[in-house]
Parts: sequence; C-alpha cells; structure tokens
Amino acid sequence: MKRPPLANAELAVMELLWDEDQMTARQIREQLYPNTTKAQHGTVQRLLQRLEDKGYVVRDTSQPVLFFSAAVSRRAYAGSQLEALAAKLTGGSLAPLITHFVEQKKISHEDIEQLRAILDDHREEGGQS
Repeated sequence: MKRPPLANAELAVMELLWDEDQMTARQIREQLYPNTTKAQHGTVQRLLQRLEDKGYVVRDTSQPVLFFSAAVSRRAYAGSQLEALAAKLTGGSLAPLITHFVEQKKISHEDIEQLRAILDDHREEGGQS
C-alpha cells in the first residue's frame, strides 16, 4: 500500500515510535515538547490522528490508556522514500544515488561490505544483478 510522505512533525513522532515501540500521547508530547505544558497535547493528538489516517500508526485500545505504535517500520518507510526519490530524480535507477554516496565518501567500508554481501546473496538466489 502506497502511503503519502510524512511531514517533518509527523516524522518526528514516527522517530519516537520506531525507537520506543509504543508510547502514549502524553509520552510523545513530553519527548517532542519537553519545556511546555499541556498546551501542545492537542497538537500531538492531531499528529497521531493524521498518522493513523495515513496508515502509519495504530492505536491499542485494549488498555485503559491509549498506546500508539508504528504500523510501518523505519526500514520500509526509508525504502519507499528512496524509491520515490530515485523515480523523481533518476528515472527509477538507484545506481546514480549509490554512486553519488560512494564518490562523496558518504558510505563507510562497513556499508560497502554489507552491500556486497546483499548483492552476492541476491545473485545466488537468482535475482537480477
């Protein structure tokens, strides 16, 4: 299912949920707005509602306090955003993006080795290389 991209504030909430697994709206508010009073509670509620409407967040109503958790993993979201970026900038090819990061020395030797292992596994499984 294709989901719309996240706004910056929505992404901030998702970062918390990816790191903490599940949180209450109050916990999210305290993390996002540590030096404010309850005034930001409505903002957090609206963010959570938008994220739920977009399919990024689920709420657990089985407990007296509502808990929210990510319905989409960080890796899945990053992958979809990278694919969208590649489609927009390079006609869908990932090679120019990877080449750029390698040439600009933004990829560590460990990252390169991990990519090699993934490509080798993909080739062994009969995938395209």
